[in-house]
Amino acid sequence: MVAPHPVPASPFTAVSGARPDPGSFRDPANQVLHVDGQVLRGLGPAAAADWRRLAGSPFFARLLAEGKVCGTEQMDPDAVPEDQVGRWSTVLRHERIPFVSYPYEWSFGMLRDAALLHLEILRAALPAGFTTKDGSAYNLQWRGVEPVFIDVGSFEPARDGEPWAGYRQFCQTLLYPLLLQAHLGLDFQPWLRSRIDGLEAGQLRGLFGGTRRFRAGVLKHVHLHDALQNRYADTSSGSVRAQLRDAGFSRELVLATIGALDRLVRRLDRQPPASHWSGYRDTCSYSADDRAAKERFVAGALAEAGRPERVLDLGANDGRYARVAARHAGHVLAVEGDPAVADQLYRRLRADGERRILPLVMDLADPSPGGGWAGVERGSFAARADADAVLALALVHHLAIGRNVPLPAVLDWLLGFLAVAGPAGRLVVEFVHPDDPMAVRLLDNKPAGIFPDYRRSEFERLLGQRCVVLRRLELPSGTRTLYLGAPRG
Repeated sequence: MVAPHPVPASPFTAVSGARPDPGSFRDPANQVLHVDGQVLRGLGPAAAADWRRLAGSPFFARLLAEGKVCGTEQMDPDAVPEDQVGRWSTVLRHERIPFVSYPYEWSFGMLRDAALLHLEILRAALPAGFTTKDGSAYNLQWRGVEPVFIDVGSFEPARDGEPWAGYRQFCQTLLYPLLLQAHLGLDFQPWLRSRIDGLEAGQLRGLFGGTRRFRAGVLKHVHLHDALQNRYADTSSGSVRAQLRDAGFSRELVLATIGALDRLVRRLDRQPPASHWSGYRDTCSYSADDRAAKERFVAGALAEAGRPERVLDLGANDGRYARVAARHAGHVLAVEGDPAVADQLYRRLRADGERRILPLVMDLADPSPGGGWAGVERGSFAARADADAVLALALVHHLAIGRNVPLPAVLDWLLGFLAVAGPAGRLVVEFVHPDDPMAVRLLDNKPAGIFPDYRRSEFERLLGQRCVVLRRLELPSGTRTLYLGAPRG
């Protein structure tokens, strides 16, 4: 039996079966807990008082009804898990988001839409006397391609004369990555992945020198922001707030700032240039018959699996087979390594209102590791992405030849996602024969004879060791074979 992907031990102590979310420790006023498949939030006295005011506010009820804030209800005291009774003033229950992803796994369009939702929520909260104490991109998640705000504990009463406390986080995790890509054409994902708290104004200031400083949003939100941070570096935040109050800073000014940020973010765009993968459907070696046969194979495999709850489509490209999978599954993660292709897919899915497919940007030979405090504040992709079915279509040759990953390691990695599902899981995998034009192209860039084991007989032997092969299909082109396997117990 293939071992599951290792899940790092949490440095946060579980309390009698309740598992604290390793990413929720930064706000001591409340804590997210996972108990028996439920997502709960324990609130201390001050946070509970804020919640009571928030729950009675019409603006919050509207956001809940529109699905812009995750579904939240206060638990009846009698329903609170026994081991949590007495630990919190109030316990909330949240809806479960289909998959927890992180901003460095989102495309440009996703990050921009997440930023716009955050600003929309703040603009609704301020006139009602509330604000958000955080501005982090990590406060948002996705239902398919719909962003949703998840940090209900971030709402607090607004205090007259004070600026938005979340402005710096908003810049670091949302605005600055957008500026980086919109103005300089640099993919933001590696930058965010390397810095859990986001990009600093000082970092961007060095990139936006000369005339670049006059590009939209840069002078005010990068150069001026950095200068002010340096000026007040030795001044407490309480003193700064007092100075602003004395100077007549008002809630109207906060709203004006949020409105200006909204207009700026809407102006930012990055239509990605054409890449090899953005035209893959037209340049690959598939025929129309190949595509039709492949679609039938995928649809039949998932239909027989009895509507799997989660499907991973690894190497999703334009999402053709993710859409097929979505007709037979509860939720599909469409993971694509090319940020431009992933963004095109997101925009098409968004236009279609598709809520069953979540597109993500990720180099599958270098997937997201654990990060943050103790390496578990943000879970690795392997730790988060257990699935009932995995699609690995036109992927194996890119890993085995293009990235020199041994075939046994590729198969073990794919089957690791099915470790929880066990023998009930399904792997749909495509092997591209060495004489296929795409494989030949990859092999031409490698030393001759470096991959003696890359052949169909060896792949089938390795697959058979790990799976019961339920079905195989050689595509009409004759240079690619599809396999449906169930992990051995």
